[in-house]
Amino acid sequence: TSSFGASNADFPPGDPGMYQLNVTLRRGQNLAARDRGGTSDPYVKFKLGGKEVFRSKTVHKNLNPVWEEKASILIDNLREPLYIKVFDYDFGLQDDFIGSAFLDLTSLELNRQTDVTLSLKDPHYPDHDLGSIILSVLLAPGDQQEATMLMRKSWKRSSKNNYDMLPSMPHRTENFWHRIYCPSKCVLMTVFFVSSNKHHGTFQTQSLRLSDLHRKSQLWRGIVSVTLIEGRELKAMDANGLSDPYVKFRLGHQKYKSKIVPKTLNPQWREQFDFHLYEERGGIIDITVWDKDVGKRDDFIGRCQVDLSTLSKEQTHKLEMPLEEGEGYLVLLVTLTASAAVTISDLSINSLEDQKEREEILKRYSPMMMFHNISDVGFLQVKVIRAEALMAADVTGKDSFSKSDPFCVVELNNDRLLTHTVYRNLNPEWNKIFTFNIKDIHSVLEVTVYDEDRDRSADFLGKVAIPLLSIQNGEQKAYVLKNKQLTGPTKGVIYLEIDVIFNAVKASIRTLMPKEQKYIEEEDRLSKQLLLRNFIRMKHCIMALVTAVCYISSCFDWDSPPRSLAAFLLFLFVVWNFELYMIPLALLLLLAWNYFLIVSGKDNRQHDTVVEDMLEDEEEEDDRDDKDSEKKGFMNRLYAIQEVCVTVQNILDEIASFGERIKNTFNWTVPFLSWLAIVALSVFTIILYFIPLRYIVLVWGINKFTKKIRNPYAIDNNELLDFLSRVPSDVQVMQYHELKQDPTHSPSKRKKNNPA
Repeated sequence: TSSFGASNADFPPGDPGMYQLNVTLRRGQNLAARDRGGTSDPYVKFKLGGKEVFRSKTVHKNLNPVWEEKASILIDNLREPLYIKVFDYDFGLQDDFIGSAFLDLTSLELNRQTDVTLSLKDPHYPDHDLGSIILSVLLAPGDQQEATMLMRKSWKRSSKNNYDMLPSMPHRTENFWHRIYCPSKCVLMTVFFVSSNKHHGTFQTQSLRLSDLHRKSQLWRGIVSVTLIEGRELKAMDANGLSDPYVKFRLGHQKYKSKIVPKTLNPQWREQFDFHLYEERGGIIDITVWDKDVGKRDDFIGRCQVDLSTLSKEQTHKLEMPLEEGEGYLVLLVTLTASAAVTISDLSINSLEDQKEREEILKRYSPMMMFHNISDVGFLQVKVIRAEALMAADVTGKDSFSKSDPFCVVELNNDRLLTHTVYRNLNPEWNKIFTFNIKDIHSVLEVTVYDEDRDRSADFLGKVAIPLLSIQNGEQKAYVLKNKQLTGPTKGVIYLEIDVIFNAVKASIRTLMPKEQKYIEEEDRLSKQLLLRNFIRMKHCIMALVTAVCYISSCFDWDSPPRSLAAFLLFLFVVWNFELYMIPLALLLLLAWNYFLIVSGKDNRQHDTVVEDMLEDEEEEDDRDDKDSEKKGFMNRLYAIQEVCVTVQNILDEIASFGERIKNTFNWTVPFLSWLAIVALSVFTIILYFIPLRYIVLVWGINKFTKKIRNPYAIDNNELLDFLSRVPSDVQVMQYHELKQDPTHSPSKRKKNNPA
């Protein structure tokens, strides 16, 4: 065993220009303890050229962990050291840094297996003994055929689609993990190996052949549905002998958080979460239970793990998981199903242009299949063609040449896919096709353009949000890129061609079911402008009610005799002839009247610019917050007050959104939803007209009382609230509004590409 440090050794003779580095992560010795129990949960990252190329599994509660995991890395520059970082895994918290080390590749001999012991160091505490990592490394000249086979294997099983970590996710093969990465002659993003514009030669030709071989690739192997039913006999963490428990889930980079159930040791959640399953043999879902505390750090109640490799597929498993490091149980339902058809391909491979494939897709979503697999609502195909006049994020060279290295992220709910990077170009062409399964026709397609940075996270260049129901099939459109808040334009346009095929009956049924939750996003923060905006929105809703009450009062006061007389006669007629079916009938007539006004062009309602102005103010405040992030204000220091204010801010948002969604339903903001409301109100009117009320109440009561008996693990939901959750609020309407392209923006006035 030898210990490596810095070295000035020359390159191995006969430098072939490409090397393959096989690294076996053996074990750790005497690692530093980072947890309160005097242990750590260590895992290891390898980084090359600022990019993560390998991440090991986590070994829990062990200062001398054994990994025995293997990584295969393509190297084209031996002077670039391999950076090894060791962390202590803390679920729900920031992982603790244990130590790091460098492996000098120029010190290795070709074709010789070498055992290496690396001492871990912390730059902030150079004298501390943090333990060591033992590796076995083999450096070999790059064999083009072998590299091709490795990349084919990596292509077929690559998985990670998070734009913050571009190298591919590992896949399990026997007892080893494999990653293939080449830092400069190819860029690996999700499933692509793409040669850089600035490099030419042998490896570029090889990458093009790989592109021909793998023009279409399915990305994840299955879906894991986890239903969190309940907790039993949880540990009391509060002074009142109770807890306010919630649960966090993590599978790889996918994270979910349940709702908080206050003041109980036997919480009922009944929430469902869907994970993408990347590994053929499954994976491990980490689950932790926490007690919510206002004004201080949340208390840890316990943890457990679900090993998916032990569960059979296409079957629902009921699991009662005892909590480690705590008390009590969690009851879960876990189902593993086959993967949805989420793919990436070149423009030449077009599912909808292939007559056979198109017929199969149309048949899958035909009216005859309306009750088959309700969760599979439709099919989405997105062609990401090109972008023009993007923002220059990088400034390099003596002449301060401005450029960007743009790539595109396409998101539909929790499905997130990436294009390759086009280097040093403000007018990139990607020419890629992405396909998704649609679970909810009211989902919003988000397309974001980023600038790839070698040494830090990607820079934001622009974004568009497109509701699926607003898409015109087969039309190539130029979408003006917006800022992060989707409130105003930023520089550049992106050209997309989108096709949506869906089953309207399935989509309608799915509308009355709970929305899919998104991965955990950053916590809500207190914003003065956001609080003011939500207050004004709620004030508008209240003022609308006040205006209606004043109008009715004016009828009583005979301010306008003709109007009061008409109201009086209408009152007598309705009260004398009132039947219950008239309530949905009145709502139905209101919808029909608004539809007539819109169709006839007589809708004179003014566009409300208050929300738009508030959004612009909020954007300016966000910019100030970015610039002054290091200046801690008074509210930031008073954490408890801030959390209460955030709660008030969110409550105001919910109340205002509820009123705006009702208004937008009757205003035909989303015609599909308004037509669905007309159908539902028509059915209710007919039922109430022909069936006595006592029978309706009897059926409703029997259903409610026997629901838990018939299906003990059914997820509770309110169909009306689920319907309204699909109607956009005024803020969302503004965010989804398509901006007009600047007439001065003309491709012919600019060069096609910027010189590198």
